[in-house]
Amino acid sequence: MSPRHPSGLPEDLGKLERPLVIGVLNVTPDSFSDGGKHYELSSALAHGIHLFRGGADIIDVGGESTRPGATPVDAQVELSRVLPVVSALVAADVHVSIDTMKAEVAREAVAAGACLVNDVSGGLFDPAMYPTVAGLDVPYVLMHWRGHGAVMNQLAVYDDVAGEVMSEVNDRLQAAIAGGVDPDSIVIDPGLGFAKEVDDNWQVLHHLNDFVDLGYPVLIGASRKRFLGALLADGAGQSRAFAERDAATDAVSALAAAAGVWGVRVHNVKAAVDSVLVGRAWARGRQ
Repeated sequence: MSPRHPSGLPEDLGKLERPLVIGVLNVTPDSFSDGGKHYELSSALAHGIHLFRGGADIIDVGGESTRPGATPVDAQVELSRVLPVVSALVAADVHVSIDTMKAEVAREAVAAGACLVNDVSGGLFDPAMYPTVAGLDVPYVLMHWRGHGAVMNQLAVYDDVAGEVMSEVNDRLQAAIAGGVDPDSIVIDPGLGFAKEVDDNWQVLHHLNDFVDLGYPVLIGASRKRFLGALLADGAGQSRAFAERDAATDAVSALAAAAGVWGVRVHNVKAAVDSVLVGRAWARGRQ
């Protein structure tokens, strides 16, 4: 079975019969894995083209770090970081999404050619996000979120993590639809690593089929995250380095594709394309 694509997706992407691979491009000085590497426009453009040529279907451009402990930035700073990159990549015929919690940034990035809004706050950060997205005619990724990076670790308290995340995602879905967002345009993301302790993420992944069964396209962002570093820690308990977590990321991507997700958001796109193909083949064999 092919993934159900959200409405508003570019036509060529909507024809794909496998999960989409979304490449991460952080235009920030402080993102957890690659902060500062692609802060300058020339470097960001080169890396975005590299990801695209490696097989990324969409390049997700973000101008504000959402890692635990990150310092928020205002919309004008964020816009100054992302708009030149979005415009340059779109001019190079690359599909671009905007990773932002701010309605103003979403609106300006879509005007510059972005084809998707990826909101890690699920609309909780900016009350203007839902009405803004409702008028943009692009897919909207709604992620599970409990608070900004500065406080998210304090909010990782659950009795039933998978059930509570599911319930809170449902609450956001209803709020988005009530706010005017077309339900056919929504993609949900259970928010791995956001307000979740290491073991919480595995509980959510164990119930991934339940999220898929909600009937919305599902995006998974496991790439290089802390729960993978902890899993791969050495005998002294030292977490695996960021760049050495890609094989584990690929394993999660393959399993997620087999479970029927719509897309995976990753740093290493070339291997991720192989991973989602394996996952989809596995699912076809099971059917």
